[in-house]
Amino acid sequence: MASPSRGGITQVAARSEMEKMSLDQLKALKEQVDLEVNLLQDSLNNIRTAITRLDIASSALNDLSLRLKGKKMLVPLTASLYVPGTLEDDEKVLVDIGTGYFVEKTMAEGKDYCSRKIHLLKSNFDQLLELASKKKGVADEAGAILQAKLKQLTPST
Repeated sequence: MASPSRGGITQVAARSEMEKMSLDQLKALKEQVDLEVNLLQDSLNNIRTAITRLDIASSALNDLSLRLKGKKMLVPLTASLYVPGTLEDDEKVLVDIGTGYFVEKTMAEGKDYCSRKIHLLKSNFDQLLELASKKKGVADEAGAILQAKLKQLTPST
C-alpha cells in the first residue's frame, strides 16, 4: 500500500481537528472558508478580465504594426467613443501601466510588455485556482462533518 503524501497527512490532520470542533466552531469555520472561496473566485474573475483586455491590446498592437504611416483611422477615446485620426508615428505607442500612468514605448516593447503581463497573470491565475480548490475542499469537508454531527444529534424516528 502506498504511503500518503504530505498533503494527505495534512488533510487527515485537518479532518481530525475539525471533528474535535463544536457545532458553532464548525459553522464559523465553514462560513469563513466559504467567504475566502468567494473572494478567491472574484479575484479569478478579475484576472480573467485583465487577461482578456491584455489579449485585445496585444491584438491591437499587432494590427497597428501592420498599418502604414499616414493612414487614416478611428482612435478610441473610450470603449464607445472613437474620433478620426491619422497614424503619424508607426513605431511608438503609449502603454497604460496602471492607475492612469502611460509610458511611451516602441512597438516591440509594447508587445513584449503585453506578453509578459499575460504570462504573469496566467501564472497568478493558476496559483489562485489551486488555492481556491484547496479551500473549497476544506469547506466541503467542514460541511460534511457538520452534517454528520447534526445527524447524530437528531433523534431517529
